[in-house]
Amino acid sequence: MSGTEIVTDVVVIGAGPVGLFAVFELGLLDLKCHVIDILDRPGGQCTELYPEKPIYDIPGFPVISGQGLTDNLMKQIAPFGAEFHLSRMVTGLEKLGHDGFRLTTDAGDVFRAKVVVVAAGGGSFQPKRPPVDGIEAYEGKSVFYSVRRMDDFRDQDVVIVGGGDSALDWTLNLQPIARTLTLVHRRDAFRAAPDSVNKMKALVAEGKISLVIGQVAGLEGEDGQLSAVNFSTEAGEVRVPATRLLPFFGLTMKLGPVADWGLELNDNLIVVDTEKFQSSVPGVFAIGDINSYPGKLKLILSGFHEAALMAQAAKKIASPGEKVIFQYTTSSTKLQKKLGVA
Repeated sequence: MSGTEIVTDVVVIGAGPVGLFAVFELGLLDLKCHVIDILDRPGGQCTELYPEKPIYDIPGFPVISGQGLTDNLMKQIAPFGAEFHLSRMVTGLEKLGHDGFRLTTDAGDVFRAKVVVVAAGGGSFQPKRPPVDGIEAYEGKSVFYSVRRMDDFRDQDVVIVGGGDSALDWTLNLQPIARTLTLVHRRDAFRAAPDSVNKMKALVAEGKISLVIGQVAGLEGEDGQLSAVNFSTEAGEVRVPATRLLPFFGLTMKLGPVADWGLELNDNLIVVDTEKFQSSVPGVFAIGDINSYPGKLKLILSGFHEAALMAQAAKKIASPGEKVIFQYTTSSTKLQKKLGVA
């Protein structure tokens, strides 16, 4: 959809648990959401950093995994048809007078929304750059930190570096379309889902992909186009022909472009009120770990509460003059019809 202006009621920045629950609360009020996240899947920190780590303080769940919570939230918001734009970062936010906001992403998307909800946790996840001399010259041309379009890797000599879920998932997904594919990891043990590891090893056994145990030592190429990647291994240096390199070295948290949007900040967090969780810019709300107010607790539970109050205020902005009657999902047939349970 790059280059086409997408018009919606609300843009939610961040697809972690709090951003997902915001979609639910906004959906109950008939507000259409588009959700943008820098990661390649919903769930935020829960799915990227600790998908299998147990969480003990979600009401009604004595214990639930980060991935399990995300899966349940995705089911809960399914009736509202939110549209997700993943593997991209919001780079620009512009106030359009009384017409809401224009947002742009690093993938060229343009959104126009009446309300913006920042639910970006501690900021945006930024990929960690491998410690390789000169890699910057190749970034965005033949070195990528996420896969936006699979076709960009078709008939290419692809090298993937890493041992986690992202590295293994893209190894399996790109193998059928790549000319050659090599997976490189510093050790012969992987942090990814066992099923993915087994499938990868089967492809290695069949000769469909190569596996190198080693570390990136250097790049070859010119004008931003790779021709080969060199790796240091126990057996010595290995040269692998490559036209595309995908390093998955983990992520680090940075506030990112949010810092340049003219919002009042306190220690790199967005200052909000506790009535609506609105920022210093009317129409821009911040919920979850990225906001700051007296007594703030960085809990998913707190973010859920903030999402509920934010949605009521967002409705007044998105639908001025419309009378909103507060209803309970347990007793309102109107809400139950929206949820598909009436």
